[in-house]
Amino acid sequence: MMEIQRHRLVLITPPFQGHLTPMLHLATVLHSKGFSITVAHAHFNSPDPSNHPNFCFLPLFYGLSDTHISSKNVVDITATLNTRCVSPIKEALIDQIEKANINHEKIACVIYDGLMYSIDSVARELKLPNIVLRTTSATNFLTYHTFLQRQSSGWLPLQDSMSLDLVPELEPLRFKDLPMFNSCDIQKQIAKTVAVRPSLGVICNTVNCLEEESLYRLHQVYKVSFFPIGPLHMIAEEDSSSSSFVEEDYSCIGWLKKQPKQSVLYVSLGSIASWEEKELTEVACGLANSKQKFLWVIRPGTISDVSEWLESLCKDVRVAIAERGCIVKWAPQGEVLADEAVGGFWSHCGWNSTLESLCEGVPMMCQPHFGDQRVNARLLSHVWKVGLEWSNVMERNEIEVAVRRLMVNSEGKEMRQKALKLKNEIKIAVKDGSSYDALNRLVKSILSMNL
Repeated sequence: MMEIQRHRLVLITPPFQGHLTPMLHLATVLHSKGFSITVAHAHFNSPDPSNHPNFCFLPLFYGLSDTHISSKNVVDITATLNTRCVSPIKEALIDQIEKANINHEKIACVIYDGLMYSIDSVARELKLPNIVLRTTSATNFLTYHTFLQRQSSGWLPLQDSMSLDLVPELEPLRFKDLPMFNSCDIQKQIAKTVAVRPSLGVICNTVNCLEEESLYRLHQVYKVSFFPIGPLHMIAEEDSSSSSFVEEDYSCIGWLKKQPKQSVLYVSLGSIASWEEKELTEVACGLANSKQKFLWVIRPGTISDVSEWLESLCKDVRVAIAERGCIVKWAPQGEVLADEAVGGFWSHCGWNSTLESLCEGVPMMCQPHFGDQRVNARLLSHVWKVGLEWSNVMERNEIEVAVRRLMVNSEGKEMRQKALKLKNEIKIAVKDGSSYDALNRLVKSILSMNL
């Protein structure tokens, strides 16, 4: 009797927390649909295989290290990664094809992160169907296309006088909200990214109800299939395992359980953005003066000695932190945002954090730092109207006012109501709406390509 051929997917992720996490969520979702999963990743910043016993993990050596990542020069890291990953990934895929044949399997598709655009040529050379996973918002990806279309129209270099002007075709985005395009290296990377035409299309970690217009326009200009199947963390919710590079402190959950409903401001800038020590002091004073409860993540390496820094603060601030605050090195963010005690999120507006906050109906205090974060902050504040745009001046008085606007004033209460409405719309999309339909289309597309 002939053995049925199984379909294996090879998922390839770069060594960044914000990219690895959604890729693992995607792997969980596709495994639940019957696919065998191999995750190829860098040998450092690697996932824990024991958290995902149903997957095969394939560590690869790109000649990069965690010191490259800690430099925070994303443009340089991305260029180096795309140069060095081609050979090891090609060898790994050839090996996977041979093993699949022995095990009566077939490599049905290669799914790779959009940051690793050079994999497109490898997949084509090996005649493997391929899909790109976009881990930023669809609107952010649309800015790349608009940039290329307008490149010859005098956009570059961007003038300071244009910073507050609305971008034609991208309203309400302003020029200052766009990822920084003045660098020649960034321009080259954008051109290479947009030139990729994956044979099966693009998976977007987004929801139609959030970005319907941007998704429509992307489909028009990109001419490939789009599968908006997000939020991936919500679809893969049965997978409770952590992919965090930093150990999560669950003691903060016990602290949250003792706080009144919607009384706590959660403060976290994600895995890369950070404040200087002087700014940390202004944040501490602003939070204390706001009279609000807060859960504050101060990541390892942000400051040399947190205890020593706390002791350097004035007595009133130390007392306020002890009475109304909880400081941890890293928090289980999904559980924090889902706790009913949390009423606001002071965030860098990375896309994963944005989606997690939207899915729990938590409005945001927006402080974007780089990349797509400015785009996301603008969407939060001016499209979905669930985010607070403030001066971002790191002075205690400015911080106190912004915190109270979000947590106490009528402005924050209105945002909270709108956030809860969006939460319900997203739930419907995941359960049996647009994201549910897009996921089914994706599975059918992969299988039909392999008939």
